[in-house]
Amino acid sequence: MSKNILITGASSGFGKMITETLLNKGHTVIASMRGVESKNKTSAESLDNAGAHIVEIDVTSSESVDTGVRSAIDKTGSIDVVVNNAGVGVLGLQEAFTPEDWQGLFDINVFGVQRVNRAVLPSMRERNSGLLISISSLLGRMTIPFYGPYNASKWALEALAENYRTELSGFGIDSCIVEPGGYPTEFMDNLVKPGDKDRLTEYGEFADAPMGFFAGFEQALASNKEQDPQNVADVVAELIDTPAGQRPFRTVVDKMGMGDHIKGYNEQLEQITSGIYNAFGIGDMLKLKAQ
Repeated sequence: MSKNILITGASSGFGKMITETLLNKGHTVIASMRGVESKNKTSAESLDNAGAHIVEIDVTSSESVDTGVRSAIDKTGSIDVVVNNAGVGVLGLQEAFTPEDWQGLFDINVFGVQRVNRAVLPSMRERNSGLLISISSLLGRMTIPFYGPYNASKWALEALAENYRTELSGFGIDSCIVEPGGYPTEFMDNLVKPGDKDRLTEYGEFADAPMGFFAGFEQALASNKEQDPQNVADVVAELIDTPAGQRPFRTVVDKMGMGDHIKGYNEQLEQITSGIYNAFGIGDMLKLKAQ
């Protein structure tokens, strides 16, 4: 069944691939992005020609989000699914990222998701149906050096999505997380570097370690053709096509080896969560209310 789907950060990377994949499956897609008439004009025109509805949304602005969501609903009548894909990464030593660096990152990766969810949820609750998909990361489950603020933002996103899972289950709304490993997309070209260059000099030669680590990771990606970004778009499409209440809460998407370990971790956490919820007599909150 065709659904009306809003995607944030649709101008490139996963967002653009997800948009194109869902259009090919017959869904109505609202592709949102910043700079529709400026820096992302070419992408907007391309997706418009492919059949997407284009909406300007800057997830760091509540006004922009609210206006964009109203425009999306005006264009399609309703929003059945939101894919919270807009995000930014980092590369560098954690100490050298200033509080302002952290605020800017969280404003996109965490607060931006909350802005979008708050804008769409009233209409979803009114219809007693909906799906929120959060594009997280394997680094939302574990940490790797040199990605500190990004790790923290994705851990926060995971908690946000977990709480929505339980608090919205009684309203027929699914909350799901997709956890990709590293993939060769434009995301890798736009990593935020630390703002405090003076602090970096205090680390001596070790200040160059992040770039060396990243270069090695890029080589590993280049040698693994299975790590195709289309994998992520396909998983999102599968989640959308799965009946409400039957969707897995977390889905790992990785062909680099890390994902196998995270899957076991996720399964253990699900058992722990279920046990604790049942002990408190709220186990039903982990199950979507039948419609």
